[in-house]
Amino acid sequence: MLFGHNTNLKLGDLVFDVQTEDRGESHALIDTTVYYHGRVLHRRTDNYLDLLPLNDDRREALRLRLEDQHISVIEEIRSGTLQLAVPSTKEGRSGLIRPTRIAPGPSACEPGKVFVELTNAKSWLTGKHAKLQLAVRGENGNPTDSAKVQVKIEGSENGVPFEAETSALGEAQLEFEMPKIISPNAALVIQVENHSAKGHLRFALRAKPRVA
Repeated sequence: MLFGHNTNLKLGDLVFDVQTEDRGESHALIDTTVYYHGRVLHRRTDNYLDLLPLNDDRREALRLRLEDQHISVIEEIRSGTLQLAVPSTKEGRSGLIRPTRIAPGPSACEPGKVFVELTNAKSWLTGKHAKLQLAVRGENGNPTDSAKVQVKIEGSENGVPFEAETSALGEAQLEFEMPKIISPNAALVIQVENHSAKGHLRFALRAKPRVA
């Protein structure tokens, strides 16, 4: 079984695609790549030869190691520890792309916040069936257990939220049938609360045009 995570990370006006994959036992590599508009800005690999041959316990250790690497890269980008050379969208007079650097941003450890990731962001909706897999981390990057998760489909016929609670690994899963979208500004809204700490995600939704 291969493991992987994909996160769209927004910093100001910039959006990065962070992907972490298991390259399989034949390579025994955990590979994290940071993309910006399809360009590779950073790559980090780590082997897991010490876990071979894989069994059930070692597969779980691999899954956690891959998850830790994925989150570490995201937090380094957020905090400015990992600086990325971002190509400009405008060309200079010479026609060459001028690189700019991301200045260190606010610390990822701001009080009163938890960080939420939709780990299956590209595959959470199949037909009308929604299956959300969420990972919740605290200020220190550790999994947040017993956090209250609430999901709403704004701009739909059903305004009733779907709820869950994170496990000891900081994970939660919600499954439901998608309600009918009635607004052009519909959105999937994920809110997480753990005591006074809060976090949220928001994804714009578009209703499919009807075929005449």
